Amino acid sequence: MEKEAAKQTTLNPEEIVKKTSIADVYRAAKQLDGITRHTRLIYSEYFSQISHNEIYIKPENLQKTGSFKLRGAYNCISQLSHNEKARGVIAASAGNHAQGVAYAAQKLKLKAVIVMPATTPILKVEATRAYGAEVVLYGDNYDDACAKAYELEKKHGYVFIHPFNNLEVLLGQGTTALEIIDNLKDVDIILVPIGGGGFASGTALAAKLVNPTIKVIGVEPEGAACMKASLQAGKIVTLPSVDTVAEGTAVKTPGELTFAFIKKYVDEIITVSELEIMSALLSLIEKHKLIAEGAGVLSLAALQRLSCKNKKIAAIVSGGNIDISTISALIDKALVARGRVFCFSVKLPDKPGQLLAISQILSDLNANVIHLDHNQAKVTDSFEKVLLEVTVETHNSNHISQITETLKKYGFQISKVY
Repeated sequence: MEKEAAKQTTLNPEEIVKKTSIADVYRAAKQLDGITRHTRLIYSEYFSQISHNEIYIKPENLQKTGSFKLRGAYNCISQLSHNEKARGVIAASAGNHAQGVAYAAQKLKLKAVIVMPATTPILKVEATRAYGAEVVLYGDNYDDACAKAYELEKKHGYVFIHPFNNLEVLLGQGTTALEIIDNLKDVDIILVPIGGGGFASGTALAAKLVNPTIKVIGVEPEGAACMKASLQAGKIVTLPSVDTVAEGTAVKTPGELTFAFIKKYVDEIITVSELEIMSALLSLIEKHKLIAEGAGVLSLAALQRLSCKNKKIAAIVSGGNIDISTISALIDKALVARGRVFCFSVKLPDKPGQLLAISQILSDLNANVIHLDHNQAKVTDSFEKVLLEVTVETHNSNHISQITETLKKYGFQISKVY
């Protein structure tokens, strides 16, 4: 295996793509047998209705370690030579790859060191440590952590396990497509999120080699669309910065290997907005009672951007490792964006009955008050007025317009806060 590994590293990405067969994906599936869960598809009536297609959720958020990343990490680490295993492994990750590597190392009884950005949510840090890995917190983003991991690799002789730009990793991720096809043999489209491209590479490779008529669509956040930019440029592009709630896909530079696989096998890449991501997250929670992270719902966020109708679509929910404070903030933003929460301020004469009048109007319009701030000190241009700030639960944007117009009708000039 050591000779074969050395041979592979001398090949350029295009040659590796040509030499990789479906047999390689089935080999990975055999390697993962008994290690990963076969997450079965869930038909979604809600997402089917809004997209006018048949939508089946592939819930990799229910995978061991909470994401698909375990597939690639275990497949790669399990095939290291005896000498490589003895050296221990190292990885850089904001969370999901970290847990996959740590879990795999624990199962195979190897030393694992994970370098994570100092900004990584504590839930992911503690989960990684719980699998027995040594965690090093360094830098503000993945690129900083990765540079540190390479430094430690050279210093201590560890084997570096790349989160996406590694053939055995992407082959492991490709087993997800085999399960989808086994569960839904006439699937027309598979939607898969893209960060560095490993998941999309493996998924597209497996899907196309089993059934070339299956369309594979990658999904990136608008604030971190490095693969789409690279495909449009015809070469690897490094984004100047990334900014997205889908932190698991916040990658500036795609891998050379994944770029080659995606160029050959992925049919299209769709980008989605932050609002679409947060809205998809809220819908998944409300309609399916499933928790996912921002990156995990990219495929669902892309559904309404599809032009096709009446197709059978598998949308992969890639991960669910998210801490309570983050999910709370995302839900709050999604509620505001959907017109389910409305906050406004209004200056009122400082005399009895004004607050009651506002309250009565809101009550008559079935707007539930969830927060109220009545503050005289905030008004600096008049000693005879107070500032009232009200937050209400609303039905939708039309309901907000109705509230605004009714208050205006009764002489209240309001300002929207959010």
